[in-house]
Amino acid sequence: MDGVGVLIFFALVGAFICARARVPGGAVLFALVALVLFVASPIGQGVPGAVATFFSTLDDAATPVLNNEEAGTSR
Repeated sequence: MDGVGVLIFFALVGAFICARARVPGGAVLFALVALVLFVASPIGQGVPGAVATFFSTLDDAATPVLNNEEAGTSR
């Protein structure tokens, strides 16, 4: 996994080139490849947990409003 940074860089460059050439499918594909490589690297392993925590906090904040409850009565 030593060269994963180079692969992520080239995937982002490929996404940029596809976006500039107005090829949205290629840009999305390269961006997804870069995201998968980043999450698979040791640095990006905390990303899924951080996203889950963010959505959990968002859900906890939005549930009382959506259910017309008082602020302290949910859960």
